[in-house]
Amino acid sequence: MSPGKQASESEAAAPMAAGARLESMRRRVHLSRLAVLTAIAAGPVALCVAVASTPTTVQAATPSKPTAVRTAAATADPGGYAQLFVSVWLRSSADDATSAQAQLAQSMAPDVELPAPAAGAGAQSKPESVMTVRSVQREGGTWSVTVAAQYADARARYYAVPVTVSGTPGSFAVTGAPGVVAGPARPAVPRSPYGVSVPTGGDLSSAVGEFLAAYLTGAGEVDRYLAPGVKLTAVSPAPYAVVSVEQVSAVEEAAAAEKVPADGTAVHVLVQVEARDSGGRWPLGYELTLKARSGRWEVAALESGTAQDGGAR
Repeated sequence: MSPGKQASESEAAAPMAAGARLESMRRRVHLSRLAVLTAIAAGPVALCVAVASTPTTVQAATPSKPTAVRTAAATADPGGYAQLFVSVWLRSSADDATSAQAQLAQSMAPDVELPAPAAGAGAQSKPESVMTVRSVQREGGTWSVTVAAQYADARARYYAVPVTVSGTPGSFAVTGAPGVVAGPARPAVPRSPYGVSVPTGGDLSSAVGEFLAAYLTGAGEVDRYLAPGVKLTAVSPAPYAVVSVEQVSAVEEAAAAEKVPADGTAVHVLVQVEARDSGGRWPLGYELTLKARSGRWEVAALESGTAQDGGAR
């Protein structure tokens, strides 16, 4: 057969094959519709079977775009910044604007005037210590920070400092002169939960006295006074030479019993001790949790100062 004739037959076969495929698809669709209509007439069960057997075209789902999540950065508390400003501001003088204290104060608050202490005031006008008392956040990124200044004669003054915090982390600015304000009021002290008096010569008082002596003076090992699973590290170097128990109060009545109660009994106590060193004597207080085991009291938690490694583990 000649090449020209083969080419003409191939060109004629292509549309014929395409037509056959189209006709086949039409038949399948027609049969599917007929099956569904028949199933509707036959009832719900037949309809489900017909739908399941009907060929379907599945379109791939378009992947959704990732949603942008914005997390607001925690606003830094400008308390330390205000504390530093008040410290250098109170120690500066308008008569010596070139001093290091004055220059730092002016760099932190260029629009705030420097104080002008009276001649001869000297150290009396400068605080011994300055500390932040309270920080209150206001609208628009502004804060009001209350700073306390303590002087050598035991006077204390409180200053309210306006501070602005920008969107840049750690970016602060003092926006106005400090204002002297009244100090915080003393709130009503709630009644102590330690209402049970524990005899100082009993088993519990002896246990806490021996534990605190090991904890504060290094007299003996701390571990021997601890409940199983509890880890406490003695204060090092030992700050005191002698520790004596002055008073023990408890929440639970079981702490005041003459005999050690059943194993697992837990009590919470407040221990007042007197610690002595070469510099004098110091009244200290400790909140402890003790548990009874095998006829003795063991320390289960040191509630005071648990930020380090105290307490049950």
